[in-house]
Amino acid sequence: MPNRRYRLPPLDRLEVFEAAARTLSFTRAAEELALTQSAVSRSIASLEERLGFALFERRHRALALTERGQALNHAATEMLERLDETIARLRGRDAARALTVTTPLSFASLWLIPRLARFTRAHPEVDVRIAANNEIVDLERSGIELAIRYATSERAPGGAKLFGEEVFPVCSPALVRDRARPITRPEDLARHVLLHMDNAGQMPWLVWEPWIESAGIPDLKPAGALHFSHYDQLIQAAINGQGVALGRVPLLREQLRSGALLAPFKRGIASPRSYYVMRSARAANTSEVDAFIAWLHAEAAGEVSSGTEARPRARRRTTSP
Repeated sequence: MPNRRYRLPPLDRLEVFEAAARTLSFTRAAEELALTQSAVSRSIASLEERLGFALFERRHRALALTERGQALNHAATEMLERLDETIARLRGRDAARALTVTTPLSFASLWLIPRLARFTRAHPEVDVRIAANNEIVDLERSGIELAIRYATSERAPGGAKLFGEEVFPVCSPALVRDRARPITRPEDLARHVLLHMDNAGQMPWLVWEPWIESAGIPDLKPAGALHFSHYDQLIQAAINGQGVALGRVPLLREQLRSGALLAPFKRGIASPRSYYVMRSARAANTSEVDAFIAWLHAEAAGEVSSGTEARPRARRRTTSP
């Protein structure tokens, strides 16, 4: 049988890339991996040189994945997760302190996963597994300990509320700085592409029309439209400057704080749904589940207390001649 050689970069560089791609920040990736920011930057540059193409677009105070970077990120994340699960199983950790959490896809990718390292640093003995799925999973039948549900209170019986949600337009700083097409009033959206979710029919507050109506511009005709099947893809397009999205806070708190996204208008609409944490009966009085729920509530409390900082906006002078 012929020898098989894998043309792969070193695993440590892929791990650094995954952290930087997930956080969209060399600084936060360095903190997570206990490295210096310059070490992360050098590792990414070395990986890009080895691959022969760019993984990130370096912008002022922001990073964005290139198209090839997005493709590599999906593959690297899947590979690292499978390796981690296999090694954990071989070490015998599987049966002892495993904790599976099911969440909506957007909540997992935009809110939970970027913060998860804080929990694992405090509780390295807990093997957390994220099962991101937009379907409602039966916790008892599936053997899953915890669920994060995006629902009304009636659809989350017995659940503990983490926080509500507000929806308003967001875009990249590059669009705000475009002097030929400034975004200072809702009417200015007519010069820009609007980003849409394909499957938002049952969630009308995530469709553009209600916000447009609330802004008093019902006859708005945007310059174009792009449609996406997943919300995290839509937000990546907004960060890349491909159009204006309906932002959901607190899901996008970090992107707004970092300046990767800006909210050009004050007007927002409240979602009728909130985020609730629910535990299965089999997870009652389980120390790792108690610890994870307490951590979730602490993170959620931080979101509520910083609510007034949720929407960094463009300074009007950035669009003046």
